[in-house]
Amino acid sequence: MLDYLAKSGNKVATDTLYKYLEALCSTFIINRVYRYDVNGKAVLKTLNKFYATDLGIKRIKTNSKEINYSRAFENLIYNELIKKGYDVYVGKTKDGEIDFIASKNKNIKYIQACYDLSNEETRIREFKAFNSISDNYPKYVISINKEDYSQDGIKHLNIFDFLMNDQF
Repeated sequence: MLDYLAKSGNKVATDTLYKYLEALCSTFIINRVYRYDVNGKAVLKTLNKFYATDLGIKRIKTNSKEINYSRAFENLIYNELIKKGYDVYVGKTKDGEIDFIASKNKNIKYIQACYDLSNEETRIREFKAFNSISDNYPKYVISINKEDYSQDGIKHLNIFDFLMNDQF
């Protein structure tokens, strides 16, 4: 995040950035999501991600008419998982990242959020993210696509099916 701010002409000290992030978290404007090492089975205290509690806030504070649908889509899924009662982490694997590890009542689900899976390269990338996970917890890829791209035991869900499924 510091690199992004510096590139946009806003140099900020690390401790200042963390104080602002902590303030935003304490006021429930954003939520901090810790990384979970899937192979080491431990919560990591570094490289956290942050999600808006209300996607409308960003829209109010931005003059741009462009919307990053992929980022908003991921944020929407995060908010829905919280609403459904899950503890949510970002997954770290030896090969990369899993968007979400959702845990509730000792049940775990791995989730990739991908706005559009219609491109084959995108499908390969999103489903490949699960390759280094050797346990048998359910794995999902959620997208806007209505076609069923499920493969190799990994379930593909349409976003509306996910949102409407209270039993997820």
